[in-house]
Formats: sequence, structure tokens, C-alpha cells
Amino acid sequence: MMIPISASFLTNKTTFLLHSLPNSTLPPFSFSSFLTLKATKMDESEIKVGKEESVNNNNGSNISKKIFVAGATGNTGKRVVEQLLAKGYTVKAGVRDIQKANSTFSPNPALQIVKTDVTDGSGKLAEAISDDSDAVICATGFQRSWDPLAPWKVDYYGTINLVEACRKQGVKRFILISSILVNGAAMGQLFNPAYVFLNIFGLVLVAKLQAENYIRKSGINYTIIRPGGLKNDPPSGNIVMEPEDTLSGGSISRDQVAEVAVEALSSPEASFKVVEIIAKPEAPTRTFHDLFSAINQR
Repeated sequence: MMIPISASFLTNKTTFLLHSLPNSTLPPFSFSSFLTLKATKMDESEIKVGKEESVNNNNGSNISKKIFVAGATGNTGKRVVEQLLAKGYTVKAGVRDIQKANSTFSPNPALQIVKTDVTDGSGKLAEAISDDSDAVICATGFQRSWDPLAPWKVDYYGTINLVEACRKQGVKRFILISSILVNGAAMGQLFNPAYVFLNIFGLVLVAKLQAENYIRKSGINYTIIRPGGLKNDPPSGNIVMEPEDTLSGGSISRDQVAEVAVEALSSPEASFKVVEIIAKPEAPTRTFHDLFSAINQR
């Protein structure tokens, strides 16, 4: 059964949430694009700092390349860590619970576990990331609770804190795992059951979209990955990759989401792009070079 919801309800709820947050720590937030249900596209005049570089050396080796993973013990984050290690990267796993991390990962000389909370601010995050990290992968996500501000603290503030920490340490590559339908209102999906359901939890999709916009304006070399419904099962189809604001349904294995994030590190074609991904059994097998190359920058 469809849950009735109106744009005015979302507007009022977001206004309440924003007024409840500490203004002194937030960058300016504009909700006008959401109210008018217009797509949030970046202007071509946005400044991009540096060239579109991959994280690999010229010979393709990942040796000595250290990747900081935020949300490393989450269902997707732990898969990102495992795949990075398997490909020869050195990994710095940012976690809130050291004990959980020690029980999640096997001892590995290429793995460093660091106590980190993205809500602590960019200063502490910069210390955790340090100047030896080559890139950051953000696989965080709020845990459902009765706190209506939780999505904004983690998915909005937390992501911004990571970006600012990268600025402080000179880290130029940032990969965010977000979600399809973050721009659902502009896509005409305001009444999509998934859009309605997810936004019941503190307007999490709106928070994610605003974090994406901040990243895109920051100048950092980004790849934003928007997966469909996340499955813990092994992959059951091939990856389908589409431009932003295209997919309104579908699912994908977390293993494949992690794979896309890891492959984006070494794919110059993934730079400054927002991609949406699901998996379909009937989809053809394509290389990541082809998948990323087919997506145009906006």
C-alpha cells in the first residue's frame, strides 16, 4: 500500500531538522531546488582542482598506496576493505568500535585500524586520515534510531567532515557510496515507495543529496556511486551502470558495490562522475573501463 506523503510535509520536516542542528558547524544549505523539484546539476563552471588521476602507479601497481575507508566495519565497508587488500592496497580502516573491527578482519600487515567517528569533526578526522593516505572511500551510513537528526549527523555532516579532512591533508581522491533515488523528487519519484520509506528516517535521501552537492562543489576528484537496493548475497547478475537520476529501482550485491568503489580508484574514466548501479542477470558482461567511459561528466 502506498504511503501518502506531500512535498509540504517533507519541506516542514527538513526545516525542523535543519533548525535543530548547530548552525555554527554547518555550511549553508539550500532547499529551494528540492521545493521546486528541479534536478540538481552542477554548472560547467564548477572549479576542478588537479588533473583526473587514478591512484595507481604508472605500472599498475598498488603497492604503498594507502586508502582510508570510513565505515570500514559496515556491511559494505568491510567488503571494500577486503577487496582493497586483495588487490594489494594498504588500508587504513576508520571504525568507531576497535573491538568489532578486530573480530571482523583477520590480522594483516597491510591493514591499519584507526578509531574514527565522522561526526567528531574534520580536525580529528584529518589526524586519523593523516598525510599518508592517497584516497578516501566513504562507506558510512546512519544506524536507524529514534534520533531524527541521525541521517544529517552522519550522511550530511559526516561526509562534509571527511571532505574537509581531505582538504587539510591534501588528499585529492574521494569516493562516496550513496544511493539511487537521492534526487527522487526531481526525477518525478516523489511517491516511489522506496523514496517515501527511506525518507521517513530523517529524510536520509535528502541528506545524502546535499552531501553529494557539497562534494561536487568542493573541487576534489570524486566518484559518487549510487547503488540500488543492497543485498548481502553473492552477485547474481552483471553490473548495469547508468548516469545520475536514471534508476528508480533494482538491486545489487554489496560485493559488486565494493568492487565498483575499488575499481574507481584506478580508473581515470571514473573521475568527477556520478554513477548509478544495479545488477541484472541478462545484462552483458562489460569491463569497468567501458562502464565508466559510457558515463558522461555533468
